[in-house]
Amino acid sequence: MKEEIIIAGFGGQGVLSMGKILAYAGLIDDLEVSWMPSYGPEQRGGTANVTVILSDSPISSPVLNSFDTAVILNQQSLDKFEKSVKPGGTLIYDSYGIHRLPTRTDINIYRVDAMEATFDMKNSKTYNMIVLGALLKIRPLASVDSVMAGLKKALPERHHHLLPLNREAILKGMELVK
Repeated sequence: MKEEIIIAGFGGQGVLSMGKILAYAGLIDDLEVSWMPSYGPEQRGGTANVTVILSDSPISSPVLNSFDTAVILNQQSLDKFEKSVKPGGTLIYDSYGIHRLPTRTDINIYRVDAMEATFDMKNSKTYNMIVLGALLKIRPLASVDSVMAGLKKALPERHHHLLPLNREAILKGMELVK
């Protein structure tokens, strides 16, 4: 098994954190892992993306030009990465802020209304965990328990009281997938 993933959006959407948590979950599941962030100079509002590779064999390079799965959270990222999804691959996108929908017919496309789900949860900071839950439902790359263990490792201890809310958000994201 080898899964090459790009997660892309604006800084502040939790893109890099989502990738880091997924990478930790892969390590917990004894997989080979690569996590490579890329972002503009802005701390929030600039573009950000992260490449994550999960594999049961050694990873030769973290640099990729095409992906098995793309998680897209803004129009600029859709414009840039839609063509980079391998034929037969998966594109997951949140429609919030997307004005030109994906057009490819040779990939599996899933719309996940994660921003709307944050309104239901009354907490916009759950956004990336909702998206991660949707990804895990579509591509079960790690168990929720492994992701939660990865999240616990990634979160500073002062925020560990938020772990139950994050689990709820992951499960909410899984429910959104039809």
